[in-house]
Amino acid sequence: MLLDPNHYDPAQLDDETRRLLRATVDWFEARGKRQLIADAQDKVWYTEFLDFVKREKLFATFCTPASVDGTKRWDAARNAAFSEVLGFYGLQYWYAWQVTVLGLGPIWMSGNEEAKQKAAALLDSGAVFAFGLSEKEHGADVYSTDMIVTKTETGYKANGSKYYIGNGNVAGMVSVFGKLGDSDEYVFFAVDSQHENFKLIKNVVDSQMFVSEFRLEDYPLTDADILHRGPDAFSAALNTVNVGKFNLCTASIGICEHSFYEAITHAHNRILYGNPVTNFPHVRQNFVDAYARLTAMKLFADRSVDYFRSANENDRRYLLFNPITKMKVTSEGEHVIDLLWDVIAAKGFEKDTYFTRATADIRALPKLEGTVHVNLALVLKFMPNYLFNPKAYDEVPTRHDATDDDFFWHQGPARGLGKIQFHDWEPIYTEHAHLPNVALFHEQAKAIKTLLTTAAPDEKQQQDLDFLLNLGHLFTLVVYGQLVLEQAKITGTDAAVLDQIFDVLVRDFAGYATALHGKASSTEAQQQWAVGQIRKPHVDQARFDAVWEQVAALSGRYEMRP
Repeated sequence: MLLDPNHYDPAQLDDETRRLLRATVDWFEARGKRQLIADAQDKVWYTEFLDFVKREKLFATFCTPASVDGTKRWDAARNAAFSEVLGFYGLQYWYAWQVTVLGLGPIWMSGNEEAKQKAAALLDSGAVFAFGLSEKEHGADVYSTDMIVTKTETGYKANGSKYYIGNGNVAGMVSVFGKLGDSDEYVFFAVDSQHENFKLIKNVVDSQMFVSEFRLEDYPLTDADILHRGPDAFSAALNTVNVGKFNLCTASIGICEHSFYEAITHAHNRILYGNPVTNFPHVRQNFVDAYARLTAMKLFADRSVDYFRSANENDRRYLLFNPITKMKVTSEGEHVIDLLWDVIAAKGFEKDTYFTRATADIRALPKLEGTVHVNLALVLKFMPNYLFNPKAYDEVPTRHDATDDDFFWHQGPARGLGKIQFHDWEPIYTEHAHLPNVALFHEQAKAIKTLLTTAAPDEKQQQDLDFLLNLGHLFTLVVYGQLVLEQAKITGTDAAVLDQIFDVLVRDFAGYATALHGKASSTEAQQQWAVGQIRKPHVDQARFDAVWEQVAALSGRYEMRP
């Protein structure tokens, strides 16, 4: 299941994509761990990496839609693979790619053909892009922007500041969100980070990445720079984030994979109190739990890609699965790192390890493109229809075909989420009921319907976000388990590993139920319901040992060269 640079060849993808991904792996491997770590510690701007990107036309190839250049395509399956590779070697490299994806979103979504051709030419020349949405005082609250565009005799001028803007130091084009001063309409426009009226203030983080604060001072604009106006600009902001959210989960997966290799190789070859560290039961439990969680992360993310690539105006199920990839998968990444860190302990602080970078980087991902709380609140909008009002759809196939994902740029208005329907979530659980922990978790999942029909949140609780977010965690587990099972069926995932995943999910569900029981506003009926969901997973030592053998086999399998 884990990405292994020694044998990396994503056979499901086309030949040119495989060549470029392999070239990326080889570039990092040739650079070596010492150099990567030294560059990160010294906060060196990654010129050599961007030179490689330019030479291979990586961002141009992966980020240009076929509608703009028929020799290229935007393909979420290969983009996910690329994102995982970048995360595997360092979040800073992934970040240059991620904010380029975000910066391009409003451009590709616009009707401004001149801006599109300019962006495509810049990509071909090796440029990176930036997404000017967040502000110091308002964060990503798009309703409260202080970036104002006013009419002039020759066009427009823009004034205002942006904050947390990656690549803002070098971006060929920065997509900037603001308002028109005379009408209060939203507007998206493009600026050049090297223009004299673009004032770069500072890098707001102590990092190799450049996360900029910048200010526009009477920045001159023409109609050729305007990307969107009115409601279209608002939708472009949210729809761009829909596209960019995907990359966070795959970055988290890559970080966890590299960290797993370091952790198991260290622990499995270390003698403590006369025994190999991995002979201790709690150590094996941590590794097996971490492996189960990481496998589930990959299964959910891979299946979610299929739904996004297959989306259209009549099938918007991706709008639930996307925030879960962003919120749940990245949070699981934190769990994986914590489990491994509890085993390797002091080793996780050593400056010459990948792991010590991972412990910091993994924390960032649940907090980007909207916090966990923002995405949980979004997920709750889908809960009634998902649980109670299914709809028949044609089955979504595995999507590794080398085709362009044009719908990403035509998602339409960002509204009507509560009306979206989903296929029945229960059959895939029933199909796997022979696995004891899947059957146990299915019972817990069905109990949410009981909670909502017999002890639903009252009017006051519906205003209590603390209570609702905990309910959102419970609901998210149901969706998470569904797509894990769907992808496990497609890939033929080992039954022992799959049942071990649901061993974890049964415990997680019980944990969130316990938390709901303890909420200040929970009613007696809700507390009784919560107690009823505290289940012990089915114990099977043979299953556990089988998964442990898979984990132990990873010891020494990969180590980045010095």
